[in-house]
Amino acid sequence: MSELPALREAYRQKKADLLDSAERSGAAVRGVHTVLRQLARLADELLQRLWLRAGFPEHFALLAVGGFGRGELFPHSDIDVLLLLPDGTSPDADEALRLRLEGFIGSCWDAGLEIGSSVRTARDCLDEAAKDVTVQTSLLEARRIVGDAALFHRFRRAFREALDPRAFFTAKMLELRQRHHKFEDTPYSLEPNCKESPGGLRDLQAILWVSTAAGYGENWDALAHNGLATAHEVRQIKRNEALLSLIRLRLHLIAKRREDRLVFDLQTAVAESFGYRGQAPDGSRLARRASEALMRRYYWAAKAVTQLSQILLLNIGERLNPSTHALIPINERFFEKAGMIEVVSDELYHREPHAILETFLLYQTHLGLRGLSARTLRALYNARDVMDAAFRRDPVNRATFLRILQQPVGITHAMRLMNQTSVLGRYLRVFRHTVGQMQHDLFHVYTVDQHILMVLRNVRRFFMAEHAHEYPFCSQLAADWDKPWILYVAALFHDIAKGRGGDHSELGARDARQFCADHGIAQDDTDLIAFLVEQHLSMSHIAQKADLSDPAVIAAFARRMGDERHLTALYLLTVADIRGTSPKVWNAWKGKLLEDLYRATLRALGGRAPGGAAEIEARKRDALVLLALHAEPHEAHRRLWDTLDVGYFMRHDAVDIAWHARQLSRHVESPAAGERPADRRCIVRARLSPLGEGLQVLVYTPDAPDLFARICGYFDQAGFSILDAKVHTASNGYALDTFQVVTSALPEHYRELVSMVEAELPAALQQTGPLPAPSRGRVSRRVKSFPIAPRVELHPDERAQRWLLSVSASDRAGLLYSIARVLAKHKLNLQLAKVSTLGERVEDTFLIDGPALQRNRAQIEIETELLEVLAAH
Repeated sequence: MSELPALREAYRQKKADLLDSAERSGAAVRGVHTVLRQLARLADELLQRLWLRAGFPEHFALLAVGGFGRGELFPHSDIDVLLLLPDGTSPDADEALRLRLEGFIGSCWDAGLEIGSSVRTARDCLDEAAKDVTVQTSLLEARRIVGDAALFHRFRRAFREALDPRAFFTAKMLELRQRHHKFEDTPYSLEPNCKESPGGLRDLQAILWVSTAAGYGENWDALAHNGLATAHEVRQIKRNEALLSLIRLRLHLIAKRREDRLVFDLQTAVAESFGYRGQAPDGSRLARRASEALMRRYYWAAKAVTQLSQILLLNIGERLNPSTHALIPINERFFEKAGMIEVVSDELYHREPHAILETFLLYQTHLGLRGLSARTLRALYNARDVMDAAFRRDPVNRATFLRILQQPVGITHAMRLMNQTSVLGRYLRVFRHTVGQMQHDLFHVYTVDQHILMVLRNVRRFFMAEHAHEYPFCSQLAADWDKPWILYVAALFHDIAKGRGGDHSELGARDARQFCADHGIAQDDTDLIAFLVEQHLSMSHIAQKADLSDPAVIAAFARRMGDERHLTALYLLTVADIRGTSPKVWNAWKGKLLEDLYRATLRALGGRAPGGAAEIEARKRDALVLLALHAEPHEAHRRLWDTLDVGYFMRHDAVDIAWHARQLSRHVESPAAGERPADRRCIVRARLSPLGEGLQVLVYTPDAPDLFARICGYFDQAGFSILDAKVHTASNGYALDTFQVVTSALPEHYRELVSMVEAELPAALQQTGPLPAPSRGRVSRRVKSFPIAPRVELHPDERAQRWLLSVSASDRAGLLYSIARVLAKHKLNLQLAKVSTLGERVEDTFLIDGPALQRNRAQIEIETELLEVLAAH
């Protein structure tokens, strides 16, 4: 028994010597992979000795899998191994074999190896891999350590033959997106995970996984050889991969455990291991900490990885699915390619620099575009030197940038994409200084640039009906705001001067005024923007630290605001700013203090009572006029309207609101105690659509998990196509849904069709059996010739209680029903639906909730099933 302690001591000493040498080497980025390979070889050698000591039959094999299978090992990472047995071998049926296997695994731990082990036959491996993409990924990197080489090669060949590269690519992209959501889709957390965060090592591993599965190469040089990456991109990837690996290695060494997060407690020690030292104060600027220098280097590396991985993954996806990537002209400079913007030539941006900002304007204004193609991303990456001082002064570029800010939709995505591609910082130089800028306080969990974009996102959400449930009061105020772009500019500049010394509010207001002057913004708007930037901290400061019951406090704040417009704008910016610091900073108490201050100040200014936004109130007034024309009783609408939230009134016009009230007011009920949903009434009304095409159908019925699916199923079976759906859930538990449907029998037989729908749809909704299978809708010739790559995106709301599901695909009959069946299968509740049919393309958004969305594996199942029904023809 003395052999194991001796092996343990020898392994420990060799590992310690190797790590001591690594620590003494300083910031040796180039040598990090050598260290990791040497650590893996040490573990291999010990495993080989323990395997021979266990005396396994010659036809068994020991494989390294997972990260260990790559032949590199971090100091405190798990050592994942697979004991591969020939088919037909069963440890459960062979007691002696079972004991020998247990003895081997125990000896690994006794010898100092922290292993994760599995025991499977080759058949078992294939069966498990077919069920779980995580197992597939682990086995993809399998490497023989010792044992039967023939058994390993047979298994490897069978595994590769069974692997579907397209399905594997789709699964890994869903997994990658889910992992990015977990980290708020940003590499710029103040305590990033250098392995798992966006722009971390896992992103690079994902590229090699899908490339290996597809047979395009198992290393970076192979990707370049196969035309998926340029030599320059490979050099950049290798350099940044080495830096991230060295940071992770040093984290393990300093923490003396497995630690992949650059937490505050370790940042300074890791920075000093790279040779960074803090700078003394110079009297005008804050001291620069050693950790800041390290973190800025980390963020730039993570940003480069994010850009390059996106290019390579898009290239791999295009090569795997060439039929979905036909080129559709947008204008003389750009094509649409599978929902992506594609440049007409690699030299477009050098030849026509104005096209750089035009790219992002097109992204906003062309519905259905969801990003930039690999060719466009690469062209932007190579055109960074074009965006110089002359580019920034160009009047055409200034006009285009202002148009981007003033678009009614797409502002958040456009600005984030501009930042990801380095365009935002190169056009707006003052913003560039915020990229990777740390914030050392108790509140912010993002770098300055990411916080700014988060605040911009929050402001934008106030103007979107699908987010009205998050902060209804802000949505009410936003509905009456005439120039949202003023708030966007203020959000962009409110923290732009952080880290430059001095009062960042005053410096930011100065920057904002210069921006407005450069871009020809009117004086009144300029003054409001500068006011918001300069005062962006004042409202939260007074709300949380002053006595709001003191009339003098309110009067002084009202004088500072001047009028209702300045007060409302500052309130919206303040809420967005606090929400953008950290998911944990906002709470109901802060919300109430701010709202109380807003209402008290509004009264002091002599403004109107903010019971509802003017736009919404105007719609209600117009609806009341229409109701009076139909001789509806006074206040008859009240019972219905009291059950509906601001999102309902934001999404319906006065004509629809009045029609709903006329049809439903006398039927509004509150659920009685002990009442079953089946006992409650289902109201269906239909009419010729006011839009001039098809029928408009109103459904008011007790809500149920499969209600939307059953409605869509009825229309599918009855031969109707759904052009639009607006779905709401009232506070009394009823669903109020409106559909625009068409059929070839319209308009000649509309009376018969109205009667049919009003009679048959309630009966269909009473059914409780399984949902019927969808009909096989025919696909148009154009869709066959120009297929659209299906897309599914699932994002949590602020509290991860409700989720926004976005889908894009080629249109066909029955498609919406197929989507609804997947939601019903997973018992997802539909709170809101926004269905848009744009020629041959559908762009649908659903607000959903349900227990399944709290589990990562279930999310991937839902997204995978949705992609399957979107792709089916």
